[in-house]
Order: sequence, then structure tokens, then C-alpha cells
Amino acid sequence: MSTAHNQPTALRASVFWLCGLSGAGKSTLADLLIGSLRERGIPVLALDGDALRQGVNKGLGFSAEDRAENLRRAASIARLALDSGLCAVASFITPLERHRRLAREIIGAENFSLVFADAPFAVCQQRDVKGLYKRAASGNVPQFTGMTDPFERPAQADLVLHTEQEIPESSAAKLLAFTLARLKAPGA
Repeated sequence: MSTAHNQPTALRASVFWLCGLSGAGKSTLADLLIGSLRERGIPVLALDGDALRQGVNKGLGFSAEDRAENLRRAASIARLALDSGLCAVASFITPLERHRRLAREIIGAENFSLVFADAPFAVCQQRDVKGLYKRAASGNVPQFTGMTDPFERPAQADLVLHTEQEIPESSAAKLLAFTLARLKAPGA
């Protein structure tokens, strides 16, 4: 029996790496994308910064070295998923261009798509979903990206989603269309 949501016959494994400030919508978009892919029968591994810091990356802090190690481990896990034929959706702030370059190198440029959830600092601060901006402003969160630590806008994102200008479902629809196009194997 065939339905419109069945998995395409020829897929190539790929990694979709969502980056942006805290509160920009990365995790929301990743969750929506993962749900849409699974509805279509596409096996996908979810990699979220908060979740990894509670397990694999437990004990890592937010120093420059620990952030780089956190992202190196995440990219290595994404590479393992890729090598197993899985799609991976990774959601990490990934504040510096060198971090994004490292992830691309570990995963392989041909299988890596960088998606920038672009929302201005003021919008993310206003959303403050986790209360981090408020805690950082009072000095309780040292080395907070965008406030006391830098966030470099991606020089070359494969997709930019302006999450302050549209509802999550609109951004998610654009992300899904982009993802499905990237997952199609050449010649499929």
C-alpha cells in the first residue's frame, strides 16, 4: 500500500545542523522536522545540545575548550549516524565559525547542511524560553553566548530561516522542503 508519506525509494543519508542563539527556535524547528521525517518513514537521529549535555557531554562546562569538545562529540555522533545510513538533525548554538567548520569537516561537506535560525538578540532575549537571558543578566550564567561570549553569524549557511518574522510552522515547512530536496539521492 502506498501513501504520500511513504519514504522515498532512494535517499542519501545527510546531517542537518541547526545553529543560532538560545531562543532562536532551533529546537522547535528540529522537533517539527524530526516529526515530519518520521511520519514519512525516514529514520532520523535527533541530536540536541541540552540532551547531550545531560548524558554524553555531562561534565562539560561552557569554557571555549568545553564548547569546542561538546560540538566535536556531537559532530562525531552525527557522523556515526550518517555512516549507518541515518539522517541526523542536530540542534546546537554552534557560536563560532570555527565550530561550524569543524562539524562540517567531521561529517563531510557533501553530507552537511547548515541551517541558521536567525533571530536578533533582542528577540531571543524577549522570548527567554529557558530563563537563561534573565539569569545571565544577573550574572548567574557566565560565558553566555551573545551576551558575554561571541556569536558569529554564519558566513555561508545553506538555509537561513528568519524565525522572528514568521510562525514556527512556516519556518518548519521551508526547512522540510529543503531537507527533502537534500535527502534525494542524485539521479533519484
